[in-house]
Amino acid sequence: MYYAILAYHAEGIVESWSKEEDEALMTELLRINDRLVREKSLGPAARLGPTQKAVTLRGAGDGMVIDGPFAETKEQLLGFYVVDFPDIEGAIAAARELRRANPTAVYEIRPVLLYLPGASLETGGQG
Repeated sequence: MYYAILAYHAEGIVESWSKEEDEALMTELLRINDRLVREKSLGPAARLGPTQKAVTLRGAGDGMVIDGPFAETKEQLLGFYVVDFPDIEGAIAAARELRRANPTAVYEIRPVLLYLPGASLETGGQG
């Protein structure tokens, strides 16, 4: 089954890290990434750019592009991992390892329901 591990953090804190602090964190996260790849448990993963450079499409018809996102929260979605484990316990274990590397981040683990016309929404991965 596929799971999304969504990484949230206060963007201002992340932006305050020195180049050396950021590189040290990325080295540790890439170590975890490489292990998950070797175990064939990691799919797409991305570090998202700053929300100040993001836009939001909303409204009727073709929608309107506006600055954003605008959310009443102290934490922003700064990245994600798609992992493949037989059950959510494997995804939780991976998120715990990521949290040990970045203890000030918050991780949300959510099942990914693939949309394939005619297929069950439970289709995916090993599960």
